[in-house]
Formats: sequence, structure tokens, C-alpha cells
Amino acid sequence: MESKSLGKTNLTIPEIGLGTSRYRGGVEPLRKGIRLGAFIDTAEMYGTEDVVGAAVGNSRDSTIIATKVLPRNLRYSDLILAAERSLRLLQTDYIDLYQLHYPNSSVPIAETMGAMEDLVDQGKVRFIGVSNYSAAQLAEAMEVITRYEIVSNQVQYSLTHRNVERDLLPFCQQHQITVIAHTPLDRGGLVAKSFFRRRQALDTLQKVANEIGKTISQVALNWCLSRPSVVVIPKSDKASRVVENCEASGWSMTPQQVRSLDEAFDQETRPQ
Repeated sequence: MESKSLGKTNLTIPEIGLGTSRYRGGVEPLRKGIRLGAFIDTAEMYGTEDVVGAAVGNSRDSTIIATKVLPRNLRYSDLILAAERSLRLLQTDYIDLYQLHYPNSSVPIAETMGAMEDLVDQGKVRFIGVSNYSAAQLAEAMEVITRYEIVSNQVQYSLTHRNVERDLLPFCQQHQITVIAHTPLDRGGLVAKSFFRRRQALDTLQKVANEIGKTISQVALNWCLSRPSVVVIPKSDKASRVVENCEASGWSMTPQQVRSLDEAFDQETRPQ
């Protein structure tokens, strides 16, 4: 599987991660993805940190684990305790990427970032990320962090959800912050014919898939990966779909194929 740099760090992160929101598949699909080189993204909110820990098992040294802290736990002492709980559930003594799941305007961001940086100093966290932060919120967090860098921002991004292209994606690319695209298959909407208001977008997606000999899900994921500094975290409870998703990495569409999808889905997502 291909990898991309994680922010400005010397760590590379696989292009494909395993999302675990609403995950009910047990350890085997996750272990399949790990064997194929994927990283795993979980969260305090999801209630899946324990199954992630069980799935990783003896593969800890070769598996990147990302998790997230709830917005209600962004006070200094609450965040430290939340990290300790996540470490226990994950059955590990360090988290590769610890992310603030959502902003919380009632807690000073400097207090939150102070706790995150102390966790790095203690060796419990390797890298700091955020999730669902706007460009303005990300800029504010970057202003108060003093000893380390924010390396990633996890946001919704797919062929059918492209709002981040207006300002957030360029901001992250300018500052070498990795974008982790959640819901990159739009919860299955991208493969559901009834989803589309116009047939053109699905027809274009299918045409490109036929040209390359890939599934439409793989093409949709690879479209995200065609953007610099973007990785994806599709979710599936089935091992066969995990394999399919992981095989969206390691190849590229032609510039014309990418443009055709850009144009078709720009029309699809434009307000009617």
C-alpha cells in the first residue's frame, strides 16, 4: 500500500485507513486490513477502541493507531484522564495520532493544546491532530501550540461532499497538514443509484471504473487520494470490502479521468 507523509513529520501514513464509527465487524476485518498495511482510526465516541486493541494485538509495532477525544473532555485534567482510558482500551502504551474530535468553544484552546503537548512529552502520544475543524479554528489552534505541530485534520470529504475544497483543503495543503477524509464513500451513497439527482455523475464514475478495471468504490477512494496530502478512512464490517477498499491504493487515474469526475460531481453537488 502507498503512503503519504503525516504532516511535516518524518512518519509516513498509509493512504488507506480503517474507519470504525458504527463498526460491528469484530476483529477479523480489521486484522485483514492491518495485514494489507492499513492504519486504524477509532475514537472515544465510537466505543470501538477495545476491538481495535484486540485486533492490533501483536502487530502493534507495525500498525498506526489514531483515536480521538470527546469535546466534553478538552479541559486539561479531563483530557489526560481520557487519554489514559483510551490507552487501556487500546491495550497500548502510546497513541500514534491523538485527535480532538470536535472543537469546544467553552474550553480555551490553549488549555487543551497544553494537555496534548504534555501527553507527547510523556511519551503517551506521538503526534497531535484535530477533527472537524474549520480553517479558522485550525489557525487558532496552531497559534497556541508551542512545542509541537498539528499534523492532521479529519473532515468529511468525498466526490459528493466537497465543501472543504473552498478554503480548508488549500489551507491544510499550504501548511503541510494531512487531511484524513472520513465518510469517503458517503455511507454507501456513492454506489447507490437512487442517491443521484442526475444520472451523469454515476455514469461517469462507472465509465472510469470500467476503463481502469476497478470498482466504483475504488475509483471514488482513489479520487480522494489524487489530492495532495489526503488519505481516506472508509469503514466496512466485511473483510471482503476491507480488501476492496485497501486496493484503492497503489495506482493512479489519468489526469483526464480525474477531471471528468471533478466536472461530473461538481454538477452533481451544485445546488439545484
